[in-house]
Amino acid sequence: MTDGSAGGPDRAPLVIVGPTASGKSDLAMGLARRRPGTEIVSADAMAVYRGMDVGTAKPKVEERAGVPHHLIDVADPTEDYTVARFADEAARVVAEVEGRGGRVIVVGGTGLYVRALVDEFAVPPRYPALRAELEADPDTAGLLDRLRRADPGAAAKILPTNRRRIVRALEVCLGSGLPFSSFGPGVDHYGPTRFRLAGLEIDREIMDRRIDTRYDRQLADGFLDEVRALVNGGWSRTASQALGYRELAAHIRGEATLEEAVDEARRRTRRFARRQQRWFRRDPRITWFPAVAADLVERVDAWWAKPAADSGQELRDW
Repeated sequence: MTDGSAGGPDRAPLVIVGPTASGKSDLAMGLARRRPGTEIVSADAMAVYRGMDVGTAKPKVEERAGVPHHLIDVADPTEDYTVARFADEAARVVAEVEGRGGRVIVVGGTGLYVRALVDEFAVPPRYPALRAELEADPDTAGLLDRLRRADPGAAAKILPTNRRRIVRALEVCLGSGLPFSSFGPGVDHYGPTRFRLAGLEIDREIMDRRIDTRYDRQLADGFLDEVRALVNGGWSRTASQALGYRELAAHIRGEATLEEAVDEARRRTRRFARRQQRWFRRDPRITWFPAVAADLVERVDAWWAKPAADSGQELRDW
């Protein structure tokens, strides 16, 4: 490890990505403890919500006291926290930490949040009433035809079966009067960035076992009571879709047994983890490290200390 003196390569903000249960938070904490003055920025779309602690596997309060954490518990569960809000707040936090001479580690598995920060996305505005109108139209092919007329470039990049992206692009086109594609090159473009991106690679069988074990631990820690409080207090559409929360809420409403709810939560989380793996694998800027390596912290720390030109894809097998 270098001392990270001003202008040193390890002053570049680090981003740790990977699927759920791969150990991102533990790695971030290990690195932060080795480097005094390091602060952690969460890029988890659900950790932003107060009262959603057990199910989102947030670092415990005592851990956060030792290493400053940001963008955790910044919204009420009744709010729809957006990627645009995250991009603005995360950029401000990074600038503030660096302004006082600190190092930054961004950690999280919400791919769009990471890209919004790393690539400084110009996030298109939202038009809720218009979106509701579009979502009420069951004709996905017809919506895609409308998008082709409004923005042929955007339509060409979206799979005909990806209704969510079709609706979002059409919402922006109709609401703003501008082509959706005018807001930037999109998630398929991976340009230069000052952030250093490290990914955690994990065998799927190991990942699945970790997911199962984590649900057992969370249930023992009061996950069901946490969801019950949220259901009784009210929560936004965004918050209510969180992994595990939706399924346990169904059990609380009497729509499933606890066993059925937990089994479905595990299946949904495994599917989500695989989507995360595919999402991050598309980014050629990420250097990959084995999540189960005994010396993982040391490996990533040494890589982070190297100049960017010496730490790219040729080191993907660290």
